[in-house]
Formats: sequence, C-alpha cells, structure tokens
Amino acid sequence: MSKRFTVELELPDDVAATLRESDVANKAKEALVLELLREHRISQGKAAEMLQLSRGDLFPLMTKYQVPVVDLSPDELREELPQDFRKQS
Repeated sequence: MSKRFTVELELPDDVAATLRESDVANKAKEALVLELLREHRISQGKAAEMLQLSRGDLFPLMTKYQVPVVDLSPDELREELPQDFRKQS
C-alpha cells in the first residue's frame, strides 16, 4: 500500500522559467528518497523501487547525492565479509 503526498514549492520566476513541472516533481522525489536512504530510513532496494530504478542504476545517484554505497562500521564489515576473505587481510 502506498500513500500519495502533494508538496507545494514556491520558486523564483527566473528559476521556475527554466523548469518543467515534471522535472521539479522528479527532482524533489529523488532528493527525498536519497535523503531517506542517507538517514537509514529505507534500504537501497526500497530506494531503487521508489525511483523505479535497478539497484545498479541507483549507485550513480547515491554518488551524486554523496550517499555512501557501503555504509558499514568496521565491525559490521568484518561480519559481512566471508571468512576466507578476512584471513587474507
């Protein structure tokens, strides 16, 4: 189930003149989704789903918005790595 939100933005005329309404809506949604991802409120999979992207296509957006692709502490990373890989380091 999903809920629809309507957001109203006021932009200066000179800025608004350079944008299409659909561009504003898409950029606002993109920014919100990436901020939710940065805050760990949604997963990468959920972010990709919300933006109708593959996870692979999400990574460049994460870079654009400076959201880490891998956001684990050193301890969490050690837990996630296979045992064989950990022995090499």
